[in-house]
Amino acid sequence: MSKIHYKSAEEIELIRESSLLVAKTHGEIAKIIAPGVKTIELDKLAETFIRDNGGIPAFLNYGGFPYSLCISLNDQVVHGFPGSYVLKEGDLVSVDCGAILNKYYGDSAFTFAIGEVSDQVKTLMRVTRECLDLGIEKAVVGNRIGDIGYAVQEHAEKHGFGVVKELVGHGVGLKLHEKPEVPNYGKRGSGIKLEEGMVIAIEPMINAGRAGVKFWDDGWTVSTIDHKPSAHYEHTVAVKKGKADILSSFSYVDNVLKEKIN
Repeated sequence: MSKIHYKSAEEIELIRESSLLVAKTHGEIAKIIAPGVKTIELDKLAETFIRDNGGIPAFLNYGGFPYSLCISLNDQVVHGFPGSYVLKEGDLVSVDCGAILNKYYGDSAFTFAIGEVSDQVKTLMRVTRECLDLGIEKAVVGNRIGDIGYAVQEHAEKHGFGVVKELVGHGVGLKLHEKPEVPNYGKRGSGIKLEEGMVIAIEPMINAGRAGVKFWDDGWTVSTIDHKPSAHYEHTVAVKKGKADILSSFSYVDNVLKEKIN
Protein backbone atom coordinates (compact mmCIF):
# COMPACT_ATOMS: atom_id res chain seq x y z
CA MET A 1 0.00 0.00 0.00
CA SER A 2 1.40 3.38 -1.01
CA LYS A 3 2.22 5.85 1.74
CA ILE A 4 1.18 9.48 2.09
CA HIS A 5 3.75 11.80 0.54
CA TYR A 6 4.14 14.84 2.80
CA LYS A 7 5.07 17.99 0.89
CA SER A 8 7.72 20.57 1.75
CA ALA A 9 6.89 24.29 1.64
CA GLU A 10 8.68 24.46 -1.74
CA GLU A 11 6.60 21.60 -3.14
CA ILE A 12 3.38 23.22 -1.93
CA GLU A 13 4.31 26.39 -3.86
CA LEU A 14 4.88 24.33 -7.03
CA ILE A 15 1.47 22.67 -6.58
CA ARG A 16 -0.02 26.14 -6.08
CA GLU A 17 1.42 27.21 -9.46
CA SER A 18 -0.14 24.18 -11.18
CA SER A 19 -3.44 24.71 -9.36
CA LEU A 20 -3.56 28.39 -10.34
CA LEU A 21 -2.97 27.42 -13.98
CA VAL A 22 -6.04 25.19 -13.64
CA ALA A 23 -7.95 28.08 -12.03
CA LYS A 24 -7.04 30.40 -14.91
CA THR A 25 -8.10 27.71 -17.39
CA HIS A 26 -11.53 27.61 -15.73
CA GLY A 27 -11.61 31.39 -16.13
CA GLU A 28 -10.97 31.03 -19.88
CA ILE A 29 -13.74 28.42 -20.11
CA ALA A 30 -16.11 30.80 -18.28
CA LYS A 31 -15.53 33.40 -21.02
CA ILE A 32 -16.92 31.21 -23.81
CA ILE A 33 -19.27 28.72 -22.12
CA ALA A 34 -22.78 29.55 -23.35
CA PRO A 35 -25.73 28.18 -25.29
CA GLY A 36 -24.64 27.12 -28.80
CA VAL A 37 -21.10 26.07 -27.82
CA LYS A 38 -20.02 22.46 -28.42
CA THR A 39 -18.39 20.84 -25.39
CA ILE A 40 -15.39 19.76 -27.51
CA GLU A 41 -14.65 23.48 -28.08
CA LEU A 42 -14.18 23.90 -24.31
CA ASP A 43 -11.77 20.96 -24.33
CA LYS A 44 -9.69 22.40 -27.18
CA LEU A 45 -9.57 25.80 -25.47
CA ALA A 46 -8.36 24.23 -22.22
CA GLU A 47 -5.64 22.16 -23.89
CA THR A 48 -4.35 25.14 -25.86
CA PHE A 49 -4.39 27.48 -22.84
CA ILE A 50 -2.59 24.99 -20.56
CA ARG A 51 0.11 24.30 -23.18
CA ASP A 52 0.52 28.02 -24.02
CA ASN A 53 1.27 28.59 -20.32
CA GLY A 54 3.97 25.92 -20.14
CA GLY A 55 1.80 23.15 -18.71
CA ILE A 56 0.60 19.74 -19.77
CA PRO A 57 -3.10 18.75 -19.59
CA ALA A 58 -3.10 16.29 -16.69
CA PHE A 59 -6.14 14.30 -17.75
CA LEU A 60 -5.19 13.78 -21.42
CA ASN A 61 -4.28 10.07 -21.80
CA TYR A 62 -4.41 9.57 -18.01
CA GLY A 63 -5.35 5.90 -17.72
CA GLY A 64 -6.50 6.14 -21.33
CA PHE A 65 -8.82 9.14 -20.85
CA PRO A 66 -8.94 10.75 -24.32
CA TYR A 67 -9.52 14.43 -23.44
CA SER A 68 -8.05 17.36 -21.47
CA LEU A 69 -11.29 18.07 -19.59
CA CYS A 70 -13.94 15.96 -17.94
CA ILE A 71 -17.22 17.61 -18.99
CA SER A 72 -20.26 16.17 -17.23
CA LEU A 73 -23.74 17.32 -18.28
CA ASN A 74 -26.87 17.52 -16.15
CA ASP A 75 -27.31 14.03 -14.62
CA GLN A 76 -23.67 13.09 -15.29
CA VAL A 77 -21.68 13.24 -12.05
CA VAL A 78 -18.06 13.09 -13.28
CA HIS A 79 -15.70 11.91 -16.03
CA GLY A 80 -17.99 12.83 -18.93
CA PHE A 81 -16.53 13.09 -22.44
CA PRO A 82 -16.43 16.38 -24.37
CA GLY A 83 -17.92 15.99 -27.84
CA SER A 84 -20.39 17.29 -30.40
CA TYR A 85 -23.08 18.10 -27.81
CA VAL A 86 -24.25 21.71 -28.20
CA LEU A 87 -24.91 23.45 -24.88
CA LYS A 88 -28.40 24.80 -24.42
CA GLU A 89 -30.26 27.07 -22.01
CA GLY A 90 -30.90 25.32 -18.70
CA ASP A 91 -27.98 22.86 -18.90
CA LEU A 92 -25.80 22.17 -15.87
CA VAL A 93 -22.15 21.55 -16.78
CA SER A 94 -19.47 20.28 -14.40
CA VAL A 95 -15.96 20.92 -15.71
CA ASP A 96 -13.05 19.09 -14.08
CA CYS A 97 -9.55 20.18 -15.11
CA GLY A 98 -6.00 19.20 -14.19
CA ALA A 99 -2.58 20.52 -15.21
CA ILE A 100 1.03 19.49 -14.74
CA LEU A 101 3.57 22.28 -14.29
CA ASN A 102 7.16 21.69 -13.11
CA LYS A 103 6.23 18.00 -12.64
CA TYR A 104 3.52 18.79 -10.06
CA TYR A 105 -0.21 18.38 -10.50
CA GLY A 106 -3.06 20.81 -9.88
CA ASP A 107 -6.71 19.72 -9.90
CA SER A 108 -9.97 21.66 -9.62
CA ALA A 109 -13.60 21.41 -10.75
CA PHE A 110 -16.37 23.97 -11.22
CA THR A 111 -20.03 23.62 -12.14
CA PHE A 112 -21.53 26.10 -14.61
CA ALA A 113 -25.17 27.01 -15.19
CA ILE A 114 -25.95 27.61 -18.87
CA GLY A 115 -28.32 30.56 -19.03
CA GLU A 116 -31.31 30.31 -16.70
CA VAL A 117 -31.53 27.09 -14.70
CA SER A 118 -34.25 25.80 -12.39
CA ASP A 119 -34.44 26.86 -8.75
CA GLN A 120 -33.59 23.28 -7.74
CA VAL A 121 -30.39 23.43 -9.80
CA LYS A 122 -29.46 26.84 -8.36
CA THR A 123 -29.88 25.44 -4.85
CA LEU A 124 -27.88 22.32 -5.74
CA MET A 125 -25.00 24.45 -7.04
CA ARG A 126 -25.01 26.73 -4.00
CA VAL A 127 -25.18 23.88 -1.49
CA THR A 128 -22.45 21.86 -3.24
CA ARG A 129 -20.12 24.85 -3.21
CA GLU A 130 -20.95 25.42 0.47
CA CYS A 131 -20.15 21.73 1.09
CA LEU A 132 -16.71 22.32 -0.41
CA ASP A 133 -16.13 25.36 1.82
CA LEU A 134 -17.25 23.45 4.92
CA GLY A 135 -14.99 20.51 4.05
CA ILE A 136 -12.02 22.84 3.56
CA GLU A 137 -12.67 24.41 6.98
CA LYS A 138 -11.99 20.98 8.51
CA ALA A 139 -8.71 20.42 6.57
CA VAL A 140 -6.53 21.54 9.47
CA VAL A 141 -3.82 19.87 11.52
CA GLY A 142 -5.24 17.70 14.30
CA ASN A 143 -8.54 16.92 12.59
CA ARG A 144 -9.18 13.64 10.79
CA ILE A 145 -10.30 12.71 7.27
CA GLY A 146 -13.73 11.79 8.66
CA ASP A 147 -14.22 15.38 9.85
CA ILE A 148 -14.05 16.60 6.24
CA GLY A 149 -16.48 13.96 5.00
CA TYR A 150 -18.89 14.55 7.87
CA ALA A 151 -19.01 18.30 7.19
CA VAL A 152 -19.80 17.73 3.50
CA GLN A 153 -22.36 14.98 4.10
CA GLU A 154 -24.20 16.74 6.92
CA HIS A 155 -24.70 19.93 4.90
CA ALA A 156 -25.79 18.14 1.69
CA GLU A 157 -28.22 15.77 3.41
CA LYS A 158 -29.69 18.62 5.47
CA HIS A 159 -30.91 20.02 2.14
CA GLY A 160 -32.28 16.65 1.00
CA PHE A 161 -29.48 15.97 -1.47
CA GLY A 162 -27.58 12.71 -2.08
CA VAL A 163 -23.84 12.38 -1.44
CA VAL A 164 -21.95 10.23 -3.96
CA LYS A 165 -20.00 7.56 -2.08
CA GLU A 166 -18.40 5.59 -4.94
CA LEU A 167 -16.04 8.46 -5.86
CA VAL A 168 -13.74 10.36 -3.52
CA GLY A 169 -11.21 13.15 -3.25
CA HIS A 170 -7.50 12.31 -3.01
CA GLY A 171 -3.96 13.42 -2.32
CA VAL A 172 -2.25 15.52 -5.03
CA GLY A 173 1.42 16.04 -5.81
CA LEU A 174 3.82 14.35 -8.21
CA LYS A 175 0.86 12.14 -9.12
CA LEU A 176 -2.73 13.13 -9.87
CA HIS A 177 -4.10 10.61 -7.38
CA GLU A 178 -2.10 9.98 -4.22
CA LYS A 179 -2.96 8.79 -0.74
CA PRO A 180 -5.05 9.57 1.25
CA GLU A 181 -8.54 9.10 -0.14
CA VAL A 182 -10.89 11.92 0.92
CA PRO A 183 -14.53 10.73 1.00
CA ASN A 184 -17.44 13.18 1.02
CA TYR A 185 -19.07 11.29 3.88
CA GLY A 186 -17.84 10.02 7.21
CA LYS A 187 -17.89 10.12 10.98
CA ARG A 188 -16.36 12.93 12.98
CA GLY A 189 -13.07 11.94 14.58
CA SER A 190 -12.59 8.92 12.29
CA GLY A 191 -9.95 8.13 9.69
CA ILE A 192 -6.33 9.18 9.43
CA LYS A 193 -5.10 12.27 11.24
CA LEU A 194 -4.50 15.37 9.12
CA GLU A 195 -0.94 16.64 9.31
CA GLU A 196 1.14 19.53 7.99
CA GLY A 197 2.49 18.73 4.51
CA MET A 198 -0.61 16.89 3.29
CA VAL A 199 -2.01 18.23 0.02
CA ILE A 200 -5.48 16.96 -0.85
CA ALA A 201 -8.20 17.51 -3.42
CA ILE A 202 -11.55 17.98 -1.68
CA GLU A 203 -14.35 17.48 -4.21
CA PRO A 204 -17.99 17.16 -3.18
CA MET A 205 -20.12 15.40 -5.81
CA ILE A 206 -23.69 16.05 -4.75
CA ASN A 207 -26.87 14.76 -6.42
CA ALA A 208 -30.22 16.57 -6.45
CA GLY A 209 -31.92 13.24 -5.78
CA ARG A 210 -30.66 9.87 -4.64
CA ALA A 211 -27.01 9.22 -3.82
CA GLY A 212 -26.75 6.21 -6.16
CA VAL A 213 -24.77 6.34 -9.41
CA LYS A 214 -24.29 4.17 -12.47
CA PHE A 215 -21.09 3.61 -14.42
CA TRP A 216 -21.31 3.82 -18.20
CA ASP A 217 -20.01 1.27 -20.69
CA ASP A 218 -17.45 3.82 -21.95
CA GLY A 219 -15.47 3.00 -18.79
CA TRP A 220 -15.48 6.62 -17.60
CA THR A 221 -18.78 8.47 -17.41
CA VAL A 222 -20.71 8.26 -14.14
CA SER A 223 -24.33 9.48 -13.87
CA THR A 224 -27.07 9.62 -11.27
CA ILE A 225 -29.24 6.55 -10.93
CA ASP A 226 -32.47 8.59 -10.95
CA HIS A 227 -31.45 10.96 -13.82
CA LYS A 228 -31.60 14.01 -11.55
CA PRO A 229 -28.83 16.62 -11.86
CA SER A 230 -25.50 16.49 -10.04
CA ALA A 231 -22.98 19.22 -9.15
CA HIS A 232 -19.22 19.01 -8.53
CA TYR A 233 -16.80 21.56 -7.08
CA GLU A 234 -13.18 20.84 -6.20
CA HIS A 235 -10.17 22.63 -4.73
CA THR A 236 -6.60 21.48 -4.15
CA VAL A 237 -5.79 22.30 -0.52
CA ALA A 238 -2.73 22.18 1.74
CA VAL A 239 -3.46 21.09 5.31
CA LYS A 240 -2.20 23.71 7.78
CA LYS A 241 -2.53 24.64 11.45
CA GLY A 242 -5.59 26.75 12.17
CA LYS A 243 -6.73 27.27 8.57
CA ALA A 244 -6.30 25.30 5.34
CA ASP A 245 -4.36 26.89 2.46
CA ILE A 246 -6.47 26.73 -0.75
CA LEU A 247 -3.99 26.32 -3.62
CA SER A 248 -6.52 26.54 -6.47
CA SER A 249 -9.00 29.39 -6.91
CA PHE A 250 -12.47 30.18 -8.21
CA SER A 251 -11.75 33.92 -8.40
CA TYR A 252 -10.99 33.87 -12.16
CA VAL A 253 -14.30 32.13 -12.93
CA ASP A 254 -16.30 34.25 -10.50
CA ASN A 255 -14.90 37.49 -11.96
CA VAL A 256 -15.77 36.46 -15.54
CA LEU A 257 -19.28 35.33 -14.56
CA LYS A 258 -19.89 38.63 -12.70
CA GLU A 259 -18.81 40.58 -15.80
CA LYS A 260 -21.16 38.51 -17.96
CA ILE A 261 -24.09 39.40 -15.70
CA ASN A 262 -23.17 43.10 -15.76
